[in-house]
Amino acid sequence: MSQTNTVLRHVIQEGSPKRNMALFDELFTDGTYCAPGAGDGTSKQRGFTIVELLIVVSVILIIAAIVIPSLLRSRMLANESSAAASLRTITTAESTYAANWGSGYAASLANLGGAAPCMPATPAAGCIIDPLLSTGIFTKSGYVFKGVGTLVDPTGVLQGFELNATPTAYQVSGMRAFCDDQTGVLKYVLNGSAPIGVAAGSCAAVPNVIGVSGPVGN
Repeated sequence: MSQTNTVLRHVIQEGSPKRNMALFDELFTDGTYCAPGAGDGTSKQRGFTIVELLIVVSVILIIAAIVIPSLLRSRMLANESSAAASLRTITTAESTYAANWGSGYAASLANLGGAAPCMPATPAAGCIIDPLLSTGIFTKSGYVFKGVGTLVDPTGVLQGFELNATPTAYQVSGMRAFCDDQTGVLKYVLNGSAPIGVAAGSCAAVPNVIGVSGPVGN
């Protein structure tokens, strides 16, 4: 409708009566009207130049170079925090297991948990910890977990345990490896490319070197 009004104004102001009739015929025959100069190829759209495109791509690459490493570091820190918290949970579960069954600490992580729904609890599946930590590949939040009972006394009771958590992909899912034992002292090793170990005394043997290894928080 607005196009028709524009055409009418153009006709009244500029055209002769004879020309006006021709324009009206054209307008109302096919319903279209082109103002003078429209569609004659004189109007051209200007696109992006190669230099402009290269500038845009360069800016995007610079932003990506800044943002992506920060995101990776944030994810690794989150995974490390989750691994440390999971080891603390397992350590608490070991004490609960020993108190509930009176047979010492659990022989493995599988004894502390079980497949969901994990009921009723038994010495073989205590239903205390997350199934992700006690079944399958024992993996959670980018870390793989391992735990065994140690320090067997003459009656066959396990008086100790060793736990560790190792990044599933070093420098991708996490940097540090963690460990804990019956003393409850959670430790780390900055180079988490290999597990700390689960032999008796492995976690206690981690040296206290600030910024490299030792109790978490140092």
